[in-house]
Amino acid sequence: MLYRAGVLKPIRPDKTIRIVRVAKGWGRSPAMGFIAMAIREPDTAAVIDDDGSATFDEVNRRSNALARGLREAGVSPGDVVGVMCRNHRRFIETIVACCKVGANTVLLNTMFAAPQLTEVGQREKISALLYDEEFTNLLEGLRGMPRFVVYGSGDDPSVEDLMADHADDNVEPPSIESRFTMLTSGTTGTPKGAKRGSPKGMLPIASMLSAIPLRTGERTMIAAPLFHSWGLGQFQLGLILGSTYVLTRRFDPEATLRAVAEHRCTSLAVVPIMMQRILALPDDVKRKYDLGSLRVTASSGSALPAHVSTEWMDTFGDNLYNFYGSTEVAMASVAAPEDMRAAPGTAGKPPLGATVKILDNQGEPLPTGQTGRIFVANAISFEGYTSGDDKERLGSMVSSGDVGHFDEAGRLFVDGRDDDMIVSGGENVFPREVEDLIAGRDQIEEVAVLGVSDPEWGQRLKAFVVLKPGASLSEDDVKAHVKHNLAGHKVPRDVVFIDALPRNATGKVMKRELAD
Repeated sequence: MLYRAGVLKPIRPDKTIRIVRVAKGWGRSPAMGFIAMAIREPDTAAVIDDDGSATFDEVNRRSNALARGLREAGVSPGDVVGVMCRNHRRFIETIVACCKVGANTVLLNTMFAAPQLTEVGQREKISALLYDEEFTNLLEGLRGMPRFVVYGSGDDPSVEDLMADHADDNVEPPSIESRFTMLTSGTTGTPKGAKRGSPKGMLPIASMLSAIPLRTGERTMIAAPLFHSWGLGQFQLGLILGSTYVLTRRFDPEATLRAVAEHRCTSLAVVPIMMQRILALPDDVKRKYDLGSLRVTASSGSALPAHVSTEWMDTFGDNLYNFYGSTEVAMASVAAPEDMRAAPGTAGKPPLGATVKILDNQGEPLPTGQTGRIFVANAISFEGYTSGDDKERLGSMVSSGDVGHFDEAGRLFVDGRDDDMIVSGGENVFPREVEDLIAGRDQIEEVAVLGVSDPEWGQRLKAFVVLKPGASLSEDDVKAHVKHNLAGHKVPRDVVFIDALPRNATGKVMKRELAD
């Protein structure tokens, strides 16, 4: 896998010696990726963003200077640093600098409200903060610590100031390896901190490359937020491949197509709601951009509706790869284009090095076709929550928190969250099946279905429906469509039409807000 992708290719002996020497000190740190690329291809563009481009050598040097500045400001190995930034090159320079210090980095959600940010900051014991200027008004509860503006200007000093005041030659590796703390989506409660180290060995990289046809030295547009585990995973994979990252600070559907076309990107990392926004563009806009270079559209972060995957491939070609996993279990399965053509809605099959099992409540395997709890084993699952809690584990296998089943071809289907299941009139119902059916109607933009209390049935389904502009549909139309295709106990008793579903930064529907 590594040879086919071009990872194992000959380089000049003198550069090989330098990289081997450096690797002894830096090991698996993301900083090592930039140090190695600065030796191999110093003048190649590492990042292209709204403000231009920066080479691997420039990013390496600037992160060296920033690491020295952070150390002088009191950030030490093992300290916890919060980073709250959008997608741009300074975000990458910042997290690489934190790795060079040996600090543990908490990647903060850019959609946090001030109280949520304060709660997470205090819980994770953040002792220094690096942030984009636009988030200044959210930081009142995070004072009394070193704070630096990453993008923009403000009352706090900027990272540009730190870089300007310090040397940019190579720094000594820290005494400990840094860790990233990813925050869970928080769709059903307060986001949890999930600890994650650097990938161990080359198996995780080979696993990813066994599922998608990526190559070294290509350009990847990461539209997914870098603070999310999906965006960060694409960043880490790019370090191995020596990819050039293409970034925009804010997602815009047409600007994304323009960037892919202009920079001849071969891969695009998105979350499903971004695909939906792109597909909603007028046909003449979608046809305006030449996406002939795009071989891989990599989607993850939330459920991918079956009709969206089909429409994407019909519009942009069979380049879609749907990744199923979570912050805790990382990658569990991948659906290639041929999987989604054969079985729309599938989460695909486990890649090289991953094992997925469907278990009952006693931890016993269930036969093909039966729905049960999804457990995953691989080399990159998380190390536990920062609170000391953990996901349920059975040996080496970690619960994904979802329920699903395999079909006869070995393809995984995710039926919903294990806590989404409702019992209506004695029948088990998973809202995901009903959501996918309703969402397939041409008039419907998006839909969410959840269970609510019912004095007669115990629980009943309630559907929240967003219509496409100019579309017309009644509550009875929706109910009749479900009744025609599914069992009677799966028909929503209530259908509410709303303007938009509440979503977090990665596109997951915040069902607790709908329930409220």
